[in-house]
Amino acid sequence: MMQQAAVVQDNRLKPQQAAKLLSKAIGALIALLSVALLAPFVLAAVNSEKDQWTYLTLAVIGIITGLVLFSQKTGEAKLRARQVFLLTTLCWVSASLFATLPFVFAQPYLGFTDAWFEAMSAITTTGATVIVGLDELPKSVLLWRGMLQWLGGIGIIVMAMAILPFLQVGGMRLFQAESSDMSGKFLPRSSLMVMAIGKVYLLLTALVILLYALGGMQTFDAFVHGMTTIGTAGFSNYDASFGHFADSPFLIVVGTIFMVAGALPFVLYIRAMKKDIEPIMKDTQVRAFLIFLLLTIVIIALIQVGKGREWGDAFLHTAFNVVSVVTTTGYATEDYGQWGNWSIMIFFYLMFVGGCTGSTAGGMKIFRFQLSQLLLRRQFSQLIHPNLVQVQTYQDRRVNDSLLGSMVAFCFTYFLLVAAIALGLSLFNLDFMTSISGAASAVSNVGPALGDIIGPSGNFSSLPDGAKFLLIFAMLAGRLEIMTVLILFHRHYWRH
Repeated sequence: MMQQAAVVQDNRLKPQQAAKLLSKAIGALIALLSVALLAPFVLAAVNSEKDQWTYLTLAVIGIITGLVLFSQKTGEAKLRARQVFLLTTLCWVSASLFATLPFVFAQPYLGFTDAWFEAMSAITTTGATVIVGLDELPKSVLLWRGMLQWLGGIGIIVMAMAILPFLQVGGMRLFQAESSDMSGKFLPRSSLMVMAIGKVYLLLTALVILLYALGGMQTFDAFVHGMTTIGTAGFSNYDASFGHFADSPFLIVVGTIFMVAGALPFVLYIRAMKKDIEPIMKDTQVRAFLIFLLLTIVIIALIQVGKGREWGDAFLHTAFNVVSVVTTTGYATEDYGQWGNWSIMIFFYLMFVGGCTGSTAGGMKIFRFQLSQLLLRRQFSQLIHPNLVQVQTYQDRRVNDSLLGSMVAFCFTYFLLVAAIALGLSLFNLDFMTSISGAASAVSNVGPALGDIIGPSGNFSSLPDGAKFLLIFAMLAGRLEIMTVLILFHRHYWRH
C-alpha cells in the first residue's frame, strides 16, 4: 500500500512542473502576438509614423521573452484537466497585458488602466473603447486593434471547441468535437479541427474584406472592418462606428450578413466545405438563432414604420443593429437608444442572447435558451404527470441531468455576475442605466451599452478607473464562460 501511494504521489504534477508548463504556453502566446505586432510596424514604417520603432522594439522584446519561456524543459509532464482552467485564464490575461504595451508607448499614449481596458476589450472581442478621435489616429494602432479582435475571435472558437466541452462549462460538453456523431466522423482529431477552423476563418475574412472593398470602402478600412466583422468584435476606425458608412446600403447589408456568419458554428462550415450542407440547414441551434433574429427584426422595424419611418430605411438599420447586438459585435449605424424608450428595453434584453456555440459570438448562447426550454417543459410535465419518465434529447443527443444542472448553474452565475458588476459600478456614482447596461454589455462582450455615456454614440473613456477595472474583469469572465474564471476564487481549487 505504501509503495502504491508513493507511485501516485510521484505521478502528481509538481508545482514547479506546472509553473513551467503554464509559462511555456504563455510564452508561445506572447511570441505569436509579438510576430503579429510586426504588421503595425511595417505599416507605420511605410507611412513614416513617429512610433514605428516602438512597435519593432516591443515585437523583438516580446519574441525573445516568449521564446525564452517556451524553451523551458518540461519533460513528459502534462497539465491535468482542472489546471486547464488556470491556463486558459492566464493566457487571456497575459495576452491582454502584452497587447496593452502598444497603446501605452505609442499613440494614443494611454494610461495603464485605459490601455488595459482597450486591450482586454479587443482580445475578448467586446468592442467597448476608451479612445476618442479614432478618425485621427495613425493607421498602425487601428490595425493593431483590429488584429487583436481577429485573433481573439479565432482564439475563443478554438477554446470553445477544444477545451470548454471537456470541462463541462455550462452544458458545452454537448458540442465536444471528438465524441459527437456530428463532427467525429470527418475530423476525429482536435488538431485537424483547429486547422480546419483556421482555414474557414481566413476564407470568411478574405471574402468580407473583398466585398467591403467592392462596396466602396478604402482598402485599409475594408481590411480592419473585415477582421472585426468576422470576429463579431466591433472595433471600427471611426468614432461614428459603422455609421461612417451609413449612406451605403450595400455595406450595411454585407456587414449584417457576415456578422450572422461569424455567429454560426464554424464546425458546420467545415462540413459544408466537404459538400455536406445538410447539417447547417437542419441544425436546431442555427434554425432557432435565425428565426429569433428574423422575428426580432420584423417586430422592431414594424414599430418604427408605425412611427412614421420609411420602411426600407427602418428594416435596413434595424437588421444591422439588432444583428450587431445579438451577435455581440457592437457596431452601430445609428444610436438605437434614440428610437424610443421601448427600444432601450428591447436592446437591453438582446444583450444577453448571443450567437451559437462554436462561433466568435459572446452572450449566453442560443443553445442554453433551448436547454432551458427543455428543462421548463420537463418541469411542467412532472407537475401534471408526477410519475412520467422522459428521455430528453437535443440535436439527437441525450441531455442528462448533469448537463442540465451545469446549464442552470451557468445561467444563475451569469445573471449574478451582471448584478454584482452593476452594483459595483453604481458605487462609482454611475446612474442606473449606465451601471446595469455596462455590466450586461461587458459580461456578454457586446461592446457599447445604453444611455448617454456609454451608449452607441458614446464610449467608456469618462468612467472612473475603478469602474474600468470592474469591466475588465467582467469582459474576461464573460468571454471565458464565467465558471472558468470564478472557479479560481474557490478555496478548494487550490487545496489539491
